[in-house]
Amino acid sequence: MKRHSETASTKLEKARIAELLAPFIGSASLSDSQLDALQRYIDLLLRWNSKLNLTAISNPEEVVTRHFGESFFAATQLFPAGDSYESAIDIGSGAGFPGLPLKIWIASLQLTLIESNHRKATFLREVVRSLNLGSVSVLTERAESISLSADLVTFRAVERFERILPIAFSLVKPQGRIAILVGREQVATAVSTLSSADWKARIPVPLSRSRTLLVGKRRD
Repeated sequence: MKRHSETASTKLEKARIAELLAPFIGSASLSDSQLDALQRYIDLLLRWNSKLNLTAISNPEEVVTRHFGESFFAATQLFPAGDSYESAIDIGSGAGFPGLPLKIWIASLQLTLIESNHRKATFLREVVRSLNLGSVSVLTERAESISLSADLVTFRAVERFERILPIAFSLVKPQGRIAILVGREQVATAVSTLSSADWKARIPVPLSRSRTLLVGKRRD
C-alpha cells in the first residue's frame, strides 16, 4: 500500500505535463485526450519501473522532459502537419520511446514496437491496452529476425549502435525515412555507416547539450 500511495502522490497534473512538454513541441499543443493518455502512461511507467528498470530516472517531471519531451520533439519534426497514415517501426522500444509518443501524437500511425525482452514487451502491451491505442503491434523479437518494412524506422538508446544501424535501415521502405535520437558524438558514426542515406542536418533536441535528432531518407 505504501508503494501505491507514493506513486499516487507524485502523479502529475495534465496542466503540468503540458507545461513541461511546451519547449519540445513549440507552437503546437496537446489535446485533453492526449494529455489524459500521457497521464496514464506516466503513471504506468512509474509503477512498473521498480520491477523492470524501464528507466534510471525516478522523478516524474524529469521522466517527462527526458523521455517524453525528446520523443514528442521528434514527432513534431517528423510529422509537422500533425497527421499521417504512414507505417512506423520502433526498434528496441523498451519503455516505449519514441514509438508510443509518436502514436499519441499521430493517432493514424500504423506502429510496430520491437522489443526482445519479454517483460518489457508485456509492459508495452499493457500501455497499448490501457491507452486504447489502435493499430499498434508489439513483437517480442530481435530486429534482425523480422521481415517487416515501414515508411519510418526509429530507435533511441539501443545497445550495439553500429550493429543496429544497417539492420534498422534494411527495414525502411523505398523512399522511407530512418529517424534516430542519439548523442552528438554518434552522428558521424551514423552518417558514415549508412552512407547511402540522404541525411538531413542534425536537429538539436531542446534543453539538451548533446542530444540530437538525425533523419535520413532511403534513396531507392
